[in-house]
Amino acid sequence: MTKAELIEEVAKKADISKADAERTIAAFFELVVASTKKGDKVAWPGFGSFSTTRRKERTGRNPQTGATVVVPASTAMKFSASSTLKAELNPNRK
Repeated sequence: MTKAELIEEVAKKADISKADAERTIAAFFELVVASTKKGDKVAWPGFGSFSTTRRKERTGRNPQTGATVVVPASTAMKFSASSTLKAELNPNRK
């Protein structure tokens, strides 16, 4: 699903204009990024949670030359699906 398709579907489902849907979705993602950047966890019961995880500096290899390179430390976004969402995605699993 593309961004435009998502906006259109949210607008239809919520019975709002596409412009309102786009502003709402953009605000949601801005808040998720700002909160997780501060180290907070953003959770939506029944869906999942967004958080950050810290990756340590490590040594890697350039696949073309085989030379070792230092991969710097970084922060990554992490999403953890709730048990409710997992059950919805896997209905035949017990």
